[in-house]
Amino acid sequence: MNAAIDPRLSSWFNASIDSDTQETQEWKQALLAVLQNEGPERAKFLLDELVRTAHTAQVGWRPELSTPYVNTISVEQQPVFPGDLAIEERLASIMRWNALAMVIRANQAYGELGGHIASYASAADLFETGFNHFFEARRGTGPGQHRGDLVFFQPHSAPGVYARAYLEGRLQERDLLHYRQEIQAIDNGAQGLSSYPHPWLMPDFWQFPTGSMGIGPISSIYHARFMRYLTHRNLLNCDGRKVWGVFGDGEMDEPESMSALTLAAREGLDNLVWVVNCNLQRLDGPVRGNGRIIDELEKLFTGAGWNVIKLVWGSDWDGLFARDLTGALARAFANTVDGQMQTFAAKDGRFNRDTFFGQNEELARLAQGMTDDQIDRLKRGGHDLVKIHAAYAAAANHQGQPTVILAHTKKGYGMGSAGQGKMTTHSQKKLDDNDLIEFRNRFNLPLTDEQATSLSFYRPADDSPEMQYLQKRRQALGGYLPKRETTCDSVAVPEIAQYSQFALQADGKEMSTTMAFVRVLGNLLKDPVLGPRIVPIVADEARTFGMANLFKQVGIYSSVGQRYAPEDIGSVLSYREALDGQILEEGISEAGAIASWTAAATSYSVHGLAMLPFYIYYSMFGFQRVGDQIWAAADQRPRGFLLGATSGRTTLGGEGLQHQDGTSHLHAATIPNCKAYDPAFAGEMAVIIDQGVREMMVEQKDVFYYVTLMNENYAQPNLPEGIRDDIIRGTYLFNVYQAQNEISQVTLLGSGAILTEVIKAAQELCAQGITTSVYSVTSWSELARDGLACEQAALAGATEPGVPFIYQQLGKSQGPIIAATDYVRAVPETVRAYIPSSRRFMTLGTDGFGRSDTRATLRAFFGVDAQTIIRAAKHALS
Repeated sequence: MNAAIDPRLSSWFNASIDSDTQETQEWKQALLAVLQNEGPERAKFLLDELVRTAHTAQVGWRPELSTPYVNTISVEQQPVFPGDLAIEERLASIMRWNALAMVIRANQAYGELGGHIASYASAADLFETGFNHFFEARRGTGPGQHRGDLVFFQPHSAPGVYARAYLEGRLQERDLLHYRQEIQAIDNGAQGLSSYPHPWLMPDFWQFPTGSMGIGPISSIYHARFMRYLTHRNLLNCDGRKVWGVFGDGEMDEPESMSALTLAAREGLDNLVWVVNCNLQRLDGPVRGNGRIIDELEKLFTGAGWNVIKLVWGSDWDGLFARDLTGALARAFANTVDGQMQTFAAKDGRFNRDTFFGQNEELARLAQGMTDDQIDRLKRGGHDLVKIHAAYAAAANHQGQPTVILAHTKKGYGMGSAGQGKMTTHSQKKLDDNDLIEFRNRFNLPLTDEQATSLSFYRPADDSPEMQYLQKRRQALGGYLPKRETTCDSVAVPEIAQYSQFALQADGKEMSTTMAFVRVLGNLLKDPVLGPRIVPIVADEARTFGMANLFKQVGIYSSVGQRYAPEDIGSVLSYREALDGQILEEGISEAGAIASWTAAATSYSVHGLAMLPFYIYYSMFGFQRVGDQIWAAADQRPRGFLLGATSGRTTLGGEGLQHQDGTSHLHAATIPNCKAYDPAFAGEMAVIIDQGVREMMVEQKDVFYYVTLMNENYAQPNLPEGIRDDIIRGTYLFNVYQAQNEISQVTLLGSGAILTEVIKAAQELCAQGITTSVYSVTSWSELARDGLACEQAALAGATEPGVPFIYQQLGKSQGPIIAATDYVRAVPETVRAYIPSSRRFMTLGTDGFGRSDTRATLRAFFGVDAQTIIRAAKHALS
């Protein structure tokens, strides 16, 4: 803030009671003199010294975290706008129109399709300034080449991004005509346009899914941090690259939006810029009707350690502020809540003259000489390209902190009486002819009345100044965005015997599958090729899972190294942080850890560098806690492993209800590109890990694995030869317990922690004359998917639809079938349709809430212990 502006805002700082106005004035004049004669740095120093003195004297005061409701960047601080302002405004108007036309046409054809106009109408200029001047695309993959910025787009503004791609020539009119019609588009030779940013549905276009509110913000923070991780580990130089996120002010209410703000500040992520589109309106009404969301967010971000730039008023207001020598505008804004500001947006110039400028004589004098139309067109900061550019430039150049730009806009900007600032504007999908013509006139679009009312798309000629300018600006920034690229080198993987022989040939040694996994991981980390690409991730549970030995082996990543001597420095397993540390220890934050995992799991597409994350956590705190983030990760086509440790409802005996997992495999089964496994033995686990590593790193398949692990120690058998494919497909015949004096036969299926109970039951049944076949089911969901694929092929009329794999496997046994797991019955029930109909099928599971007790007691209570399995088998035989 400079000395020329301070007098106009001084009243904003007035205390409620001033016992000595002369002394107050002297202090103010002294500060202004310092500013004028010695500059802002000296003034900041003095203010800091005064604050320290007040704290030492225990005055009990701290500075306000909010500033006047004006732009952070003054007119004097604005850089020269480097573009052609007139052309950029025309381009933004054209994109607004095409986005509007696309949504309305879709709803005229199919009223059920939905779509949003108002969000992009408010954010268009925020997007366009980024596209024209800041959002850099990936160009080249060699040393020193820019790998591109990461841009998270406000999801409801997707139509505007499609509208820009249409002008760029990346989308055609037939594609715009199939907005939200992805299935029909294929039959019409078009590309269907997804409702929101979805990399799974548009794999060459969108980079990041942001449709679920709050997921984009937290993801952007951890992507920015992962870029630092890659740089510090000397895997990829990400210097000079930015992560930009355009989010809504209502979206900031989501816990995920706010949960990692301090991490971004603590890590000094100055490669991160958020633009919060403060159009003051959520879906139903004002974000903060009785307050001011910009003030609230300023306090929040400032307190979290971010650099805050307020972008409140457009250039048209500069003259008003210059003439306002008494601070009347600042006082008026300080007393105007967002609910009233929304009303101002919805009303015309006459209303604003009477209601806002008519509050007192000082304001009325400022509005003298302005027509009602001029008042109506006073821009908020988020609609002024010059002001936006100044804010973006300041953010891009800021060092040492992440930056948030709080941009004041109008929801439904330019939609006039049809939707600007109205409570219903978020759901507005239709405009009548008069509204369309008014919109055309508002933005001076070169459309006839007939073209406007028929919602004709508009694209200037390729040789027009607008199109040449648009293409030139993107060429200067490296190419088109958004754009998803998947080219990356495959990574060689060691043979399974090199790192998992101890598990394949366990020779009856007792261990848990968690212990075996940690040993596998430790061995993989030693591989000179694959090892550096592995990203171990934990949420403050490394010691719980026996991973403390990795602290010394590969270290914990810290952007500042280790500035202390740890308490256990002399121990073999001492805590070690390092700038090039490999483990991401995320603290007690499953949301942060899965965001970190997503950043690593999508590195192949985001950075052109294949990385392989292993995130291990309490299985109950996985899909149940952060299922929405896992679904968003799946949309982004990740490659990596999620390890649900201490899995099952009875394996974690003493912890009780909120720690015992009985349902994660149900959640995992709902995600199409997630392959979920519940291995009982170390050898099975090793085969599954090896298969996943090869699929992701060598074959480069867009899949991720969910593998559950147990903390129960028991004897681990050698893995028989020739069953690898069966393990991956979901089940294999573990053993047949042949009764000497056979009276009947039964088949038992078991997985994970309960397979040992199944084996005990089989041995006792065999002793009672019942020949028992035992199958280890490594994946219920893979068996169900295989059966469904065969069924769908048959329904589609395939000549050879195939036979479900579990049906084939069960052909090796006879008798009724009993399936037992440590999960709810719905898990084994997923394969019922593919069991031979001539054989009775019973399922046992752990339905209900978990409890604290011993494993044996819990298994008896839920009815998944050996004795219950025996009773079920005999009941089925009877």
